Amino acid sequence: MVKSTARGPARGRVARAAALFGAALAAAGAAADPAALRVGTSGDYAPFSAGASAAAAGFDLEIARAFAADRGQSLEVVRFRWPTLEADLEAGRFDVAMSGVTVRPERSVAGRFSVAVAEAGAVAIVADSSRHASLDALDDRDVRIGVNAGGHLERAAHERFPRATLVAIASNQAVPRALAQGLVDAVVSDDLEAPSWLREAEGAEVLGAFTRDRKAYLVRADGADLAAELDAWLLAREADGTLARLRGDALGRPGPATAAPLAALAAAIDERLALMPLVAAAKRHAGLPIESPEREREVLAQAVAACADAARAAGRPAPPEPEVRALFAALVEAAKQVQEAAPARKPGGDDASDLDGELRPALSRIGERIAFLLVRLPTGATTGDAFVALSDGVRTPGVSEATLHRIAAAIAELAKPPPPAKS
Repeated sequence: MVKSTARGPARGRVARAAALFGAALAAAGAAADPAALRVGTSGDYAPFSAGASAAAAGFDLEIARAFAADRGQSLEVVRFRWPTLEADLEAGRFDVAMSGVTVRPERSVAGRFSVAVAEAGAVAIVADSSRHASLDALDDRDVRIGVNAGGHLERAAHERFPRATLVAIASNQAVPRALAQGLVDAVVSDDLEAPSWLREAEGAEVLGAFTRDRKAYLVRADGADLAAELDAWLLAREADGTLARLRGDALGRPGPATAAPLAALAAAIDERLALMPLVAAAKRHAGLPIESPEREREVLAQAVAACADAARAAGRPAPPEPEVRALFAALVEAAKQVQEAAPARKPGGDDASDLDGELRPALSRIGERIAFLLVRLPTGATTGDAFVALSDGVRTPGVSEATLHRIAAAIAELAKPPPPAKS
């Protein structure tokens, strides 16, 4: 076990470089089987994935098998470690990561998220609740908190417990054992994984949750076709009840219905907004203003083209251009609000992300998924329906209620039934 210190984009770039070097060495080997869907899994995160062989179990592996079977493919399971997830994806070791992957901005930069398939919340599990009765009591330099190294929960723990001594543990399966053996005072898990950990640490108790996170599948950045096919498949499986059944069986709860079109659209908008603090930092680093009319015109033009492409692929009429422009103009306004509210980078912090090379391509990929979902909106969704979905789904701070109403109204316009055909 080691104390974790490295974090953020700088660590990610080092990991990506190492994985790309490994990929270059592997390039001389056998090519991947085109008849197999290569799924990356950590194999250590029940109830999402347990094991990293063809017999691997868990919620995500059940979905992977069903999706591969419907595509007429076999399933190839590839093991990854959480600290190198993004680098392994970029290096092409697998086509899609399906292992309880939490939606986070740095992962949006690395690939393409699918629509979400589940939600979870980070929790702390304490060995002695009489000594540590609250989350605030854990935020003390004398408290040792164990967490799996390199994953979302390590970052969540850093953010929630900045004063505590965090102990990063290489194996996720070793984290609850460290609590049971008294090596740490608490561990960080999530509310889906915690029940199995409590069985290993007698007398331990759960505090929280202190986050609300989405779980989705991370496709390679160049895997647009696979991502679109996976999203269409997930929307259909949400509609026919398959996802609810699998969530109930594996996760212990059938909902929420994260892959319903309106909820998925709100989540995609939130994913876009979650990148805006990084955009703001990159603009500050480059000496650029937040306001950029030329860039905004490009965004609106890209949105119109993406919606037309998505409609064509789905065999549906393209959404009216004025309504598409109105929605994305409202999204641009929300993005500027988040950028303006974003705190300035601390002196000595990580290098800013590459605005043109990393962030804008990521925003374009998310824009494609927004377009994909817009052409699949339920006909007749009202402004009220959209506002409820946005109020629940947009979790990035800084967006005004008035702007959410504006986005909701634009979504409702796009969900209006088409005018009757002229006879």
